[in-house]
Amino acid sequence: MTRVNTYLNFAGNTEEAFGFYRLVFCGDFTAVVRFKDMPIDGVKIPKEDENKIMHIGLPIGQESVLMASDALESLGQSLIQGNNVYISVHPDTKEEADRVFKALSAGGTIEMPMADQPWGDYFGSFKDRFGVMWMVNYSYPKVP
Repeated sequence: MTRVNTYLNFAGNTEEAFGFYRLVFCGDFTAVVRFKDMPIDGVKIPKEDENKIMHIGLPIGQESVLMASDALESLGQSLIQGNNVYISVHPDTKEEADRVFKALSAGGTIEMPMADQPWGDYFGSFKDRFGVMWMVNYSYPKVP
């Protein structure tokens, strides 16, 4: 079965963002690799960037992993945040949907508050305090 995982880039605050996401989703990181831990042939990582995150993974549920890296300007990488990527979270209960929405949206900007939608689901969307766009969608059980 094909899985979709989301990979994010941050402007030097990956560790802070993932510390926050870890609290919300109550998980353990699958990997935390710093730039100093993975030398790249022919590339000199500046001292101030050595402890930044080259790769981090956080399982969310049983099938998904949220992953990220710091984009380093010292390596010519530039980060442009926009509204072209959302992470869509699908909790198992309405209560969990409310909890995740409230926790992740704290300090962010709510686009659509959690509410029943015309398509039959309970849904909301927002930009978190790190500029990441999120959707929370709970599908009510189908009545036979």
